[in-house]
Amino acid sequence: MSVVKSPLPEQDRKTVGEALQGALVDLVDLSLVAKQVHWTIVGPRFRSVHLQLDDVVASARQHADTVAERASAIGVAPDGRADTVAGTSGIAPLGGGWTKDVDVVRLLVDALDAVITRMRRRIRDTGDPDPVSQDILIGLTADLEKHHWMFQAENA
Repeated sequence: MSVVKSPLPEQDRKTVGEALQGALVDLVDLSLVAKQVHWTIVGPRFRSVHLQLDDVVASARQHADTVAERASAIGVAPDGRADTVAGTSGIAPLGGGWTKDVDVVRLLVDALDAVITRMRRRIRDTGDPDPVSQDILIGLTADLEKHHWMFQAENA
């Protein structure tokens, strides 16, 4: 049931809704992964990486809200529940315990790479059916690629 009606044709709404839902899940998981290692990082670069992780969390949370609201605007109920995120995220599961700073950087590079790869596919998928949603995905992917670059430079 959808109480919000969209001018998008049903098939386009379905395609775009799936892209937005996937983006939402990946962004929520990215924020959780970055916050978890933010709390458990150890090592000589603790402070600088700790602060950099806050930037990723803030960015992922802001974009997740934008994506979820876009989904709602086109009549698709966004689903950011824990079980949905855990079951459909493209980010590899995170181990527990303390994490060395070099491992945190590698982990974030890998997580961002996974999310960016999936976002680029969503950008392609939404181009024809909904350029408005595509524009949102392009903007957030640019931000993710900036974080990706900065974390790669940490271990260069």
